[in-house]
Amino acid sequence: MSTPNRAGKIAKAHKVLKKHYKPATVADRPLLEHLLYACCLQSATPEAADDAFAHLQQAYYDWNEVRVTTISELAEVLSCLPKASEAASRIKRTLQSVFEAYYSFDLENLKKENIGKSVKQLEKLPGVSDFSLAFVTQNGLSGHAIPVSHETREVLRVLGVISDDEAEHGKVPGMERAIPKSKGTEFFSLLHQLGIDYAASPHSPRVRSILLEIAPDAKDRLPKRSVRKATDGAEPSETGPATAPTTAPTAASVGARERKAKTPDPDKDKQKEQDKDRGRDKDKGATKKTAGKASASQSPGAEQAPKAPSKRLAKHKPR
Repeated sequence: MSTPNRAGKIAKAHKVLKKHYKPATVADRPLLEHLLYACCLQSATPEAADDAFAHLQQAYYDWNEVRVTTISELAEVLSCLPKASEAASRIKRTLQSVFEAYYSFDLENLKKENIGKSVKQLEKLPGVSDFSLAFVTQNGLSGHAIPVSHETREVLRVLGVISDDEAEHGKVPGMERAIPKSKGTEFFSLLHQLGIDYAASPHSPRVRSILLEIAPDAKDRLPKRSVRKATDGAEPSETGPATAPTTAPTAASVGARERKAKTPDPDKDKQKEQDKDRGRDKDKGATKKTAGKASASQSPGAEQAPKAPSKRLAKHKPR
């Protein structure tokens, strides 16, 4: 993609976004607070970031108390943010790295140094993201840098401003050259709001119309809605053949079944009579056998238990 085409799309995006969004004002804060506020703003709207930062200042006595607080507790305080846990992790890591580097929570001395030198010192702090660094450079150090979040990069990819490879590596070349320093704060706020809206609802008609107004050729790069296949078809699956769809019985089929059930069948009736006769014969035979066994057990010829020896001796006459 050529630079003139990139610059032209960025300039057109700025013109279109001014019709749909209003730039948010950034409060005048110390350098450290700009850094922490950027942690809240990175994946949220300016209104949500303002509320989260206010809750953070009200819930804790100082920044050292925030530093020693767990991420889960910080996430509860920042619950108004869409990605509260990520914001809490960024805040905690930033405070920890600032304290380890300066043994305090005061970064105002960086304003007295050259912007390039100050930016390099902030880059060395673990936990400081590229978005936070650009935000501090723009609003705290009065430098020319346009913060770009993951959501904003995705919008720029859809618009064709950056390629897929550049979006994957987090690069947006030519942004500061296409937008002058005097318009940098305004353009960042407008583009950031579009990025947050796109991340929250990529299929929104309003968001899609704004993107197509900026770049009509972005239609092919817009996310597609997933279409669910119908489940009532008889398509075979990998696990086994699909069962045929069941249909309700018609009146004709019901009538045919009833007539078939009412029509007598001579062969079946004859077979039933034979089965009944066989059943009676079997019952009679079983009755005779049980009766014979019972009479045999009661006949006089049956074996009897031998008499006791004492009774036999009593019949003999004494000599």
